[in-house]
Amino acid sequence: MILVTVGTEKFPFDRLMHWIEELLQADLLGEEVVVQYGTCTVLPAGSKVYRLVREAEFRALIQEARVVVAHCGEGTVLLLDAMDTPFILVPRSHRFREHVDDHQVELAQAMASMGVPIAWGPADLVRFLDDPRKVSISDLSVAAAQVLCNRLEQRFPA
Repeated sequence: MILVTVGTEKFPFDRLMHWIEELLQADLLGEEVVVQYGTCTVLPAGSKVYRLVREAEFRALIQEARVVVAHCGEGTVLLLDAMDTPFILVPRSHRFREHVDDHQVELAQAMASMGVPIAWGPADLVRFLDDPRKVSISDLSVAAAQVLCNRLEQRFPA
């Protein structure tokens, strides 16, 4: 099973929902897809959908999933990192009115430079789903963590 989650942000993440729907229609997923859609207004046809999922149920879904496709929210990233299921992150973008700014894009760029799987388009999802790998943020080297911190400090000076 593939779990797709967008969190509870007030801004819809319909772009990701369109990607999932396209992949389902093209029969590129080949397994059950469960979607936690939050405020999205597009729901991928052929998927099992939940607006919100309680934390215990959410953790159970993550454990049951073969892979997780998730927005690049800090809380979601930390939760997924603490679990064993491979995940790929899709950052929300201010340009598409998916968030108030581009902090998810900036976080994703920094994490991508350290080997964390990031989907910038549907093809990235297809490649990852074909050969998922679990990358733990906690396994990153001190140097990689310093790079991430430096990039975030440049973007958000004290």
